Amino acid sequence: MAVQPWGEQEFGAARPPVPGPPPMPYPSMPYPAMPPAQVPQVAMPQSAMRAATADRERTVDVLKAAFAEGRLSAAEYGERFEAASTAQTYGQLARLVADLPAGPMVAPQMTVAQAGPVLVPVPPTFLAPPPQRRTNAVAVTSLVLGLLCVPTGGLLGVPAVITGHIGRRQAAERNEEGDGMAVTGLVFGWLSIAFWMMIMLTVAVFG
Repeated sequence: MAVQPWGEQEFGAARPPVPGPPPMPYPSMPYPAMPPAQVPQVAMPQSAMRAATADRERTVDVLKAAFAEGRLSAAEYGERFEAASTAQTYGQLARLVADLPAGPMVAPQMTVAQAGPVLVPVPPTFLAPPPQRRTNAVAVTSLVLGLLCVPTGGLLGVPAVITGHIGRRQAAERNEEGDGMAVTGLVFGWLSIAFWMMIMLTVAVFG
């Protein structure tokens, strides 16, 4: 029996396996995990403003419509519905519907620079009084003459009537006060004229 390099073995006997290098594990490819779907972030001027119950309800209506149209899965709808129910600001609600056709629900508000100067109404107390219309002098004269017809026995009736007509015409043309005064002068003037006409007729008849 010959001596073999790997030791004394009988001819035809099974040889023990030659130990080789340990097997190297197949390196696994580092496939990156797909990022979970995230709601886009929306920066709005009034994102920090407190949201009302009506704002949350409108946001939920948008989510319901998107779920019915197949834009959101059942899981996404459930997550966003819970987030909308507990949202406290406009920004939180806007982020929930920013990727939907009807969103964002909250319309951006203009800043003071965009809106321009704010016109604050002046209280009536500090406003200048409206300009008053002038009183027609001829109408005043007619009123005075008409009132003097009583103590004078109607002697000033004719001048009161003449100045009364002139005063009414001027007050209308010049947009002045005094129409009522002129009418009063006319009334007293015509009564005085009628009084004197009756006296003259009586004298003429019963002379």
